[in-house]
Amino acid sequence: MNILLVDDDYYVIAALQKRIDWTLLQIETVFTANNVSQAQDILENHSVQILISDIEMPQGSGLELLAWIREQQYQVQTILLTNYADFNYAQKAIELQSFEYFLKPIEFDKLMLIIQKAIARAREQQHNEKAIQEGQYWQKNQAKILEHFWRKLVNDSTAFPIRTSAIFHAMEEQNLSYQMNEIIQPVLFNLFPHNGSMGKEEKYLFDFALLNVLYELLGSPLFSIESILEYKESNWIAILKWNQASELQLLEGLCTSFIQKANPYLKCDACCTIGLSGELGDVGNIFKAALTMDEEITRSRNHTFLVESYLQHSKAAYLPPDLSQLEELLSQNNLSAFLAEVTGYLRGMLRGRALDTSVLSLFRLDIVQLVYSFLKMKGIQVHKLYTGKTHDQLLLHSLASIEDMEEYLNYLVSTAMKYRDFTSQPQSIAEEIKQYIHTHYGDDLTRGDLAEIVYLNPDYLARLFKKETGISLGSYVIQVRIAAAKHLLETTHHSVYTVANKVGYSNYSYFSKLFKQEVGLPPNEYKKDQHSQSVL
Repeated sequence: MNILLVDDDYYVIAALQKRIDWTLLQIETVFTANNVSQAQDILENHSVQILISDIEMPQGSGLELLAWIREQQYQVQTILLTNYADFNYAQKAIELQSFEYFLKPIEFDKLMLIIQKAIARAREQQHNEKAIQEGQYWQKNQAKILEHFWRKLVNDSTAFPIRTSAIFHAMEEQNLSYQMNEIIQPVLFNLFPHNGSMGKEEKYLFDFALLNVLYELLGSPLFSIESILEYKESNWIAILKWNQASELQLLEGLCTSFIQKANPYLKCDACCTIGLSGELGDVGNIFKAALTMDEEITRSRNHTFLVESYLQHSKAAYLPPDLSQLEELLSQNNLSAFLAEVTGYLRGMLRGRALDTSVLSLFRLDIVQLVYSFLKMKGIQVHKLYTGKTHDQLLLHSLASIEDMEEYLNYLVSTAMKYRDFTSQPQSIAEEIKQYIHTHYGDDLTRGDLAEIVYLNPDYLARLFKKETGISLGSYVIQVRIAAAKHLLETTHHSVYTVANKVGYSNYSYFSKLFKQEVGLPPNEYKKDQHSQSVL
């Protein structure tokens, strides 16, 4: 414990240092200052628990120093010294919560007793602060312990329900005082913030906002929130412990409120799944049922689903839509009618409770094969057309909800239609290929490379290009390269070897042969002729 002595009178400071037995008081360091400014510097840079200060000083009073200490929220027990028994001083000292107001001349025996009381008060305050900090640490640590306990139970129930003995062992391991007959109920929250733009910082802020909303909405005297944790990306589970029998209607109302607030506060759609309630000893089966439904169910966004209802319905077999009708709509380039048909099919299956992720996956496979077959007939290389972040993101989330599947199918079919329209205009394709050749004549330009530019089958592109331009693709590449070589030979001092490399020919002999066939002269002679003419 440390003390600070403040007085503009050097002799008062010296007397306090010598006449008080600081070792007996267990004071480690005695700091001294002659004015308020020096005292503030010491307080800012050192730990001080006791202050003895004169009130009347020329460069700021002890009362001003005490007011500053209170503003800075330093926990310092203050004893004020003065030559005058002024009531105003005493009143101000009381307002600023000084420990004691002591009149000069100093009676050191009495001052010693006052300092002892101040030290006792400071130690009591330190003890209280430590207890508060330890309590806060315990609460924070307890939350982590609970999260670890519940996360283990959830994760261990993914494949098979965790056994009662394992639950009991986990409780003992974390020194938790749960009873096996306590009523537990999980509620799952599925969020849909999938726009491809959420980085780590945004994810952190989103999770923070989500937890605030959940803890606020789920507050109830009828149950406690044991933990809320993210069990997979954008999927959260709240574990509730009821003080009585669970009330399904209450939870449905809370889930409705959450869904209503998700869009304005979290900027996303949401779904809720209310799990079964039951004793802690059976929580493995409770979690397993909820997690299985979470994997299998096909959702419509912004709805609440019940595990109890899901378990009462048997799984339906997959009945595909009228694929021949959909194929006809594709051939007619009728995008709106195609999408209306698939959306109607999905919504109908959902209403009939015949739609889960396995059915939805088979449906997606049928539609993808239908679209791919349609594009293949047009000579379009599907595996090249559907690449990139947009496609991968939409495909990844297509089974998450009906809306996600509709978004993916819209992208799939609209992309096919747009490219079919493009390929139905051979002149546009030929022009794009010609422009690419003129820009990249120095690169390796095989027929396959050029076909990838426009996502077409190489043979199909070759036939289309020759039909549109009257010249084969390979011959056109040669013409463009030789034209570029002629220009370089005419306008630069590059060697013929350098020119050959610049126009895409690493084999000098082959370049010379092609050049002579196209121009009538070997490249060396052509270069000499052009430069001699420029000299003349």
